[in-house]
Amino acid sequence: MSFVELLARLGGMGRFQVTYVAALAFPLLMLASHNLLQNFTAGIPEHHCRPRPVANNSIGDVPLFVTIPSDDHHRPQRCRRYVEPQWHLLETNGTANGTANGAATEPCHDGWTYRDGVFAHTIISEWDLVCESKKLRQVAQSIYMAGILLGSGLFGVLSDKFGRRALLTWCYLQLGAAGAGTAAAPTFVIYCLCRFLGGLAMAGVSLNSASLCMEWIPTEARAVVGTINGYCYTLGQFVLAGIAFGLPHWRWLQLVVSLPFFFFFLYSWLFVESARWQVISGRPDLALKGLRKVARVNGRKEEGDKLSEEALRALVRREPPMPGGALAALVRTPGMRTVSCGVSFVWFSTSFAYYGLAMDLQGFGVDIYLSQVVFAAVDIPAKLASVLTIGGAGRRVAQAASLGLAGVCILANIIVPTELQTLRMALAVVGKGSLAASFNCAYIFTGELFPTAIRQTGMGLGGTMARVGSMVAPLVRMAADVSPVLPLVIYGAAPIVSAIATGFLPETRNVPLPETV
Repeated sequence: MSFVELLARLGGMGRFQVTYVAALAFPLLMLASHNLLQNFTAGIPEHHCRPRPVANNSIGDVPLFVTIPSDDHHRPQRCRRYVEPQWHLLETNGTANGTANGAATEPCHDGWTYRDGVFAHTIISEWDLVCESKKLRQVAQSIYMAGILLGSGLFGVLSDKFGRRALLTWCYLQLGAAGAGTAAAPTFVIYCLCRFLGGLAMAGVSLNSASLCMEWIPTEARAVVGTINGYCYTLGQFVLAGIAFGLPHWRWLQLVVSLPFFFFFLYSWLFVESARWQVISGRPDLALKGLRKVARVNGRKEEGDKLSEEALRALVRREPPMPGGALAALVRTPGMRTVSCGVSFVWFSTSFAYYGLAMDLQGFGVDIYLSQVVFAAVDIPAKLASVLTIGGAGRRVAQAASLGLAGVCILANIIVPTELQTLRMALAVVGKGSLAASFNCAYIFTGELFPTAIRQTGMGLGGTMARVGSMVAPLVRMAADVSPVLPLVIYGAAPIVSAIATGFLPETRNVPLPETV
């Protein structure tokens, strides 16, 4: 009897599995809020230099165009001001009378004035992350992604050693505490540090939630459950847009999306550890208790009572000691090298292109709240198409197709004129939807490719490569200073290359989970 057959005897997708999946899915609602939070907490308000004090006049009495030069769109320049007021620009009626070409300008030595609007209270206006300091906005997001990068590798290895449930419980607590600390951060450095710690915990939540789902549900339900979890992330994007609209102040927004994780921490003590992991780790006594609890909840108590530790030991062949540990096992055999390399390509490019699009909502010239809702809404048909393709054509086809389509849509925007904002937005939305489908498939595909003995380490590899991609994505935006189309070329080429690499991975549709390397 295999472990899959044992789960079927204990109720299959019974009451325990349904409740467990639901309890793991609720926190996923808030993951999107943290990943995409800087679209709102770091929104860039309209701003200009604070004018020089003028003798015998208050600043409010002097027209702005006298002290601040205008840009090509006749708006006050953001980063320069006149060294001396240009009084000759005034007529007797107080309107502009020409320009001050050649007039000396200087940087904003006295700070900036921020206009009230959509982004009246953000980290940009709080710590003046504009002009010479504008790159710190992207650096802050990259530091958060660096936390997820480190957490993916760290919690992947620790989960294979200490268990899924214990690490998940800790990560809920850490994410809540780090989020609350971010909301109270007195300086930008403390803000980045707390975001880094939140990123660490975010990786642990994602990895352990996916593995616990994968290891407690029957084979035929994996694609559906994976898609349900993906839809929870999608719903979380709608939740973020609603909360951000109601709470424009960044500190309150940060706090509200962090507090629920304290509640998740409390109920996570009721979770049952993965019996697969316990048997593989030589703890069949604990696995037996967990399986009997599952049988009782599913109304199969008699089947649970028939189980014994000896039966469980025979159920799963233990992995012999691996020289070099779980990390070395990822590349020890040709099969594992192929899987590890292919998974790395898939996760890097999906996350790289996804965050390249999703973290630049202001760049589309459309209302940012509407953009967030549209970008979230496209996930619904995209993930539905993904699960249908996963179940029908297989994981490999679904993965390659979603990556290829995303790359084509992103590259197509290179040749679309900037005046056609609607078409550019439409292509970006289709591309983002394709990448959401790719994420959906990657979570399912990766969990099925790696054996139980190193599944968390393998998932950690995928998560690590994803965070490398998401960490690099904001920095690639700076390439626009060299050429406006260069970021799109890079964002579009990566998914296409990875779609080709996907063709070398084995198909896992309707195949039992591997247990050993």
